[in-house]
Formats: sequence, structure tokens, C-alpha cells
Amino acid sequence: MDSHVPANPAVLPPAYPDRAAWGTASKLRAWQAEALQLYLDSNPRDFLAVATPGAGKTTFALTVAAELLHRRQIERITVVTPTEHLKVQWAEAADRAGIALDPAFAGRRGKTNKDYTGVAVTYAGIAVNPLAFRVRTERFKTLVILDEVHHGGDALSWGDGVREAFEPAARRLCLTGTPFRSDDNPIPFVTYEESHDGVARSKADYTYGYGHALRDHVVRPVIFMSYSGEMRWRTKAGDEVAARLGEPLTKDLTAQALRTALDPAGEWMGAVLAAADKRLTEVRRHMPDAGALVISGDQNTARAYAKTLRELTGESPTVVLSDEKAASKKIQKFSEDESRWMVAVRMVSEGVDVPRLAVGVYATPTSTPLFFAQAVGRFVRARKRGETASVFVPSVTRLLGFAAEMEVERDHVLGRKNSNEDGDIFALEDDLLKQANQAEGASDELEGNFEALGSDASFDRVVFDGGDYGTGGDNATDEELDFLGLPGLLEPDQVRELLHKRQQKSLAAQKKSSRSASDREDPTPTELATHEQIGLLRRELNGLVAAWHHRTGQPHGVIHNDLRRKLGGPAAAHASSIQLKERIELIRDWATQRRA
Repeated sequence: MDSHVPANPAVLPPAYPDRAAWGTASKLRAWQAEALQLYLDSNPRDFLAVATPGAGKTTFALTVAAELLHRRQIERITVVTPTEHLKVQWAEAADRAGIALDPAFAGRRGKTNKDYTGVAVTYAGIAVNPLAFRVRTERFKTLVILDEVHHGGDALSWGDGVREAFEPAARRLCLTGTPFRSDDNPIPFVTYEESHDGVARSKADYTYGYGHALRDHVVRPVIFMSYSGEMRWRTKAGDEVAARLGEPLTKDLTAQALRTALDPAGEWMGAVLAAADKRLTEVRRHMPDAGALVISGDQNTARAYAKTLRELTGESPTVVLSDEKAASKKIQKFSEDESRWMVAVRMVSEGVDVPRLAVGVYATPTSTPLFFAQAVGRFVRARKRGETASVFVPSVTRLLGFAAEMEVERDHVLGRKNSNEDGDIFALEDDLLKQANQAEGASDELEGNFEALGSDASFDRVVFDGGDYGTGGDNATDEELDFLGLPGLLEPDQVRELLHKRQQKSLAAQKKSSRSASDREDPTPTELATHEQIGLLRRELNGLVAAWHHRTGQPHGVIHNDLRRKLGGPAAAHASSIQLKERIELIRDWATQRRA
């Protein structure tokens, strides 16, 4: 038998390293077996599999590769990854499947050792010398596995290089957990179909979303802990600015407030890290080896966060800086030991497998849906039933929106049109706002002499399953401790029920306290500052929307849009106090009338 062919591809372990989620089949998870059967039945040249981070895309792809080698339909394999570390990770996983990949291969070498069945390379490496890889692809019947294929559109040279190198491939298997991008760059070897609205959308051959994986207990439920606070900074023009994180601000001011919050010298970051460490301690009662990760924006802040954690815990965290030579070894060591914290820049934002990660701190100014989804994907990999993940995020509307839409399946869209032909009077406004939010960078105010002057952190809310929990009242500190103490082993339904009960209890206590105070002093909302009134009203509305969601099953966005259609006005983040009060009264009327 050819030494390149695995002896028996059917004995592949269900997930790497040698583990499977609770209730899955002994050989493959149900979705992997279904996708494999679809692939073998259709026998395609190109196949796009979309599976949520943590679902086991690597296992699926290597099973396909082993089967094709066994059937003599391919002779060689080329795996293309976004980062250097992922090359090593793929090589190690493939080796356990009886497939030898060379992670040190470079196009300039031309040949590789005869012991290898294939090579693992990066998209950047392909772009440097696509012709060399094309020659290799033409010499053998090659299966090309494009891991996180959306990166093929990261740069024109990357996309062109991938197309030139692998156009003659016998088979191309594209994998991604997030088939959407913030731009219109087409993804190589992905099919786009024009829909009824005239927009071209990517078409997956098989999709396994986060919602499906959560129901199958393949991934963990994610609890998002959101923190607000007062921020103060000085612009390069010398102006001192103060704003509250999470309040409606311009794009520039939001970016500056977030940058101030993430300043290692400010109180906000120290308070959030302390809260996350408390949460980690609680989680480790049920998951003794649970680890935590801070995703930082750059190397200097990563080192500063590590220093704060060392002072906080008395233990030096693992620090991973970009694609440094020792990065893979550091990540592997952290994955296998029982230390508490790791701090990284972008190194572990995508594809890196550290199953024991259960607590995260999103401490980077990057706020694209792609990066957020991939970052959160580091914490959802389930090992046994009941494990939960907790991710701490700044109270920025854009990020909270991503958190609330975890289960939404997206496609990559080319040339989206702005139109209100479907009757949605808010469509044009929402599209323009979305484009503005997705624009690259903010203004020059962020450059030069920007100086963070100070910050403080306050617990805002919990986001889970699209719902907001937390009243944001005077008992916010007690609420924070209550949420930080949530058990580390809960089923999604149990998390939802527990959060709902705690919110109802907190609201009831707050109303009782308010009535008592009213009997004594008869205060009125007008005694509050305008921004405080609006903040309280917005939190009350969000709480009622969350309660209505759990009663009717309607998504939060649908409920908010229903209120807007009936009463008019902008989105809740930009609504006036009168508009918010009208929406609160309307949704209370729905509850009274038992409207379904």
C-alpha cells in the first residue's frame, strides 16, 4: 500500500485532540458525518463548508482528505492557513489521522521530504510565490484545503495568488466559521448567487451554525459581561473630553472613549480584569483547569495587561505576541497546563485550539463582525456537557450588537444595495449607519497626541441569547457580584432561566425601593440629569424587550423594529426620553393584553 494513504480512514478520532462533545457519535459528530456523506455523494471539485468555531472543521476536512487518499482520487494535500501557528496545528492534527504534512515548507524549496503526504502553508506565503505552488499543484492530483477561506480576500495579492496557485487543483475544500467580510472583495473559489434583491451572496454547500451546535451540545453557551464607565481624555488639539462608554456618541468619540477604557494605566481595565479573574475562580470550582484569555490590541498593551494580572493574581500569565517564533510552543504549553491567564495580541483570535479557555476579556479596539466572531470562537469549544463560557466586553453598541447576534447565520455579500423597496422605511437609514460604522478607522483625532486622562468601570449588563439582563440601577455592584457568581456548569436553558429570574428579582427590589423612597421624599425623574433619565429608560425598555422575547420567542431586533414601526422614531440608542417612554408603555400594554 502507498505510504501516503492512511491505513483506515474510518478510525479517525471524532475531534482533536482525541475528544468529542457529549452525546456525539463514536466516530464523527452528527454534522461531520452528514457533511461527509454529502461530499462523497456529490463528488464536487469545489466545496464550501461553513461551521461555527469549535464545531470541528479540522476533523471534517481531514476525514475527507483521508477518504480521498484511500480512494486514490488525490495524491497530495496542501493546507492553506491564515497564520504560522495554524500550520503547526494542522500538521499535528493530520499526523494523528495518519497524514503527514510539512508545516515548514516554502515555495522557494520546490520539493519536500518523501515522508510527507502534503504541506501546510499560509495565505501570505502563497502570495509571495504563487507560481511555485501552481507547478506543485499541477504535478500531482492535489486536494487543497483552504482554512478560514475568507482570508483569501484580505488583500488583492492574496486572492490573486490563491487563484493562480490552485486553479489546476483536482479538489478544493474551503472551510470557514465566518463566511462574511466587511468589504466587497470576493473570496476565491466561493460561489456567489444573486438573490431576489439583486445582491450577490456567498453560497455554502454545507452550513452548521452556532445555534445548531449549541443545541447539539457541541459548543458552550456564551455569557457576555458588559462594562460601562466614565472616560476622560485629551485630544491632540488639547481639548479635554468626558463621555460615558456605551452612551450614544459619534463614531470618533466612541473610538476615543473605547481607547481610553483600554488604556492599561486607567482604572477601567484593572477593574474589568479583576472582575474576570473573580469569574474565573468561580468557573474553576466546576472546571478545575479552566483558563482565561485577554485579547489585546498591540504588544505594548499586552505586556501592560500581563503586569496587571501578575500583580492581581500573583501568577505570571503566558504572553503571546503576534507570530513570534516561540508562539506555538507557548500556546501549546498553556493548552496543556492548568495556569490561569494568557494574554495575546491577534495570535489566538482565529483557529487556535485551547479547549480549556472559558473566560475571555475583549480588550482590543478592533470591532469588525469577523474579528469579534473569531475571537469569541476561542471560548466556545465544549469538552463536556454543561460547560459555560464568559466573555467580558466594553459597553459599545456595535460590540453588544455582535454579542446579541451570536446565532445569526451570515453570508458574504457583494455590492449590497441601499433600497426601501421592501417597505421598510428605516432601511436606507440603517444601511447608511451600518456603512458609516464599518468605515476604516475614525478621524485624525485618534492619532498624534491623544492622551487618556482617566477612567472608571461600572457593571452595565449581561447579554445572553440575544437578551439583556441587569437593571443598571443603584444595586449594580450587587448585580455584578451576583452574575460573577453564576455556576460554571449550566445548560443553555438553565442559564436563560437563571438570568431571567435574577433580573426579575432585581427589578422587583428596585421598584420596591423606589416606592419606599417615593413615600418619604416623592422624588420625580425630572430631578435626574437628562442623560441619567435616558439611561434608566433605555435599560428599562431593554429589560421589557428581553422579557417579551422569552415570552413570545420573537428576536429582540424584531421587537424593537415592531415598536419603531408603530410609534416611529429612531433606534433605541438614539431615541428621546419621550419616545422611550412611549415604547415602554406600548410593550406594557402588549403584556397586559396578552398579545402574542
